[in-house]
Amino acid sequence: MAGWMAASGNMMAMVQSIRYHSNYGIMASQATAPEGTKLTITLPDDFHHHFRDGPSTANVLEHATQQFGRCIAMPNLRPPVTTTEMALEYRQRILSSLPKELPHGSFEPLMTLYLTDNTSPDEIKKAFATGHIKACKYYPAGATTNSDAGVTDVKKTYPALRAMEEIGMVLCIHSEVSTPGIDIFDREPVFIEEIIKPLVKDMPKLKIVMEHISTKEAVDYVMSAPDNVKASITCHHLLYNRNALLVGGIKPHFYCLPILKRETHREALLGAATSGSNKFFLGTDSAPHAVEVKEAACGCAGAYTAHCAVQLYAEAFDSMGALDKLEAFCSFHGADHYQLPRNTQKITMEKKSWIVPKRYSFGISQLVPIRAGESVAWSIVSN
Repeated sequence: MAGWMAASGNMMAMVQSIRYHSNYGIMASQATAPEGTKLTITLPDDFHHHFRDGPSTANVLEHATQQFGRCIAMPNLRPPVTTTEMALEYRQRILSSLPKELPHGSFEPLMTLYLTDNTSPDEIKKAFATGHIKACKYYPAGATTNSDAGVTDVKKTYPALRAMEEIGMVLCIHSEVSTPGIDIFDREPVFIEEIIKPLVKDMPKLKIVMEHISTKEAVDYVMSAPDNVKASITCHHLLYNRNALLVGGIKPHFYCLPILKRETHREALLGAATSGSNKFFLGTDSAPHAVEVKEAACGCAGAYTAHCAVQLYAEAFDSMGALDKLEAFCSFHGADHYQLPRNTQKITMEKKSWIVPKRYSFGISQLVPIRAGESVAWSIVSN
């Protein structure tokens, strides 16, 4: 009984040291930086961004160019970006959609190929030789938005992957199985065991990014894996657990893939991101969808964070008293893994809250962003 009471007392002390964000659906420690704190960091890059295609691309770029110098452009369009020519044409459409005035003077979309069972080694080498196509994206067929043309059997991609290993091209992986019968909350750990571990053993020099990791199992694996295996983490997986999606009714704008997990996984991700390890870096997976296809009987997966991603990462790091680790996570680790020069521009943030609009323009429609109508604790005050 005495032991139970002592444990209960420790638990009460812990509960008293944290606060509940009713709007967030998470438990988070008290932020440590006082209001008015300013923080200047090297301009970040985003190593996982969805620009879409068409009139809406310009709306997305209005937000992305405020915070990032470079963004990896995801290739899951309709039709998917499977060839060098398609990637270069998409790059030109992105460049043509840029705002007339760029806050940092320049912006570079980093292009990717959509890996399929039939992607050839020659196509890989041709794409990488352009200097504009930096990676291939591995979507397990059926795992997420516009992934129907993705990989059905990893072994079918081995000729292409060996070419990537040879030339130093990065493989970005949506690390979830799409096997029927596997619980949606277990798809990432199963993928690690069935796909990632054998792949890393077979190709020890292939540069891999496990994108938008969402579980403690992924954190533990990346930390133990060889140095060629690294991971990106989204700001929404750092700040939210599955309560944000499910408690008090279904919240479709928190529905994303990988799906938000329980609190123990969020805590593991937060610990990894703020650890200072160069194994982890920024990748927002900001994924815009028109409001009518999110608020539907069968809504699309994706959380839109491009409007305030760096500020949300600052919230997460601030909650851990780790603002001194934010710059490396946002601006150094990803660029180093992709063998890109670090940006020279700076941005300054201030701990000064602002209210996110309830909707943003998205082509001929609108979208609902993360934190719609709610406050964000940090503001970008100079570029």
